Amino acid sequence: MNLNDDDEHLIETLFRNGTITVVGVVLSFSLGFLTQWASNPIPWRLTDLPTLVVIAIGIVFQLRSLALLLQTSSLKKVVYDKASRLFLNGVIITGAGVFLAILVDTFRLLTVH
Repeated sequence: MNLNDDDEHLIETLFRNGTITVVGVVLSFSLGFLTQWASNPIPWRLTDLPTLVVIAIGIVFQLRSLALLLQTSSLKKVVYDKASRLFLNGVIITGAGVFLAILVDTFRLLTVH
């Protein structure tokens, strides 16, 4: 792949590197939430499986985005934009899973008492 094709728009390396940092930090928070949720004192049940799947899908999107951004081809605007979309979708999906986990845990706490 030639990064110097005249018909392709390139992004600045510094800009891409900042994006890689943001993706890495958010991904680590997502993985940290999953770890924290796994050690939750409320026992896991089969009803937690959909929430876990949603969070895992969001994390996979974020990981795929990071993998794309770490390639030199991500200096091409088209590749960079694809990685950015994957990342944003991953954050939205993970956020939905986190929200669902909080709702399920709150519902369980309210019904126990």
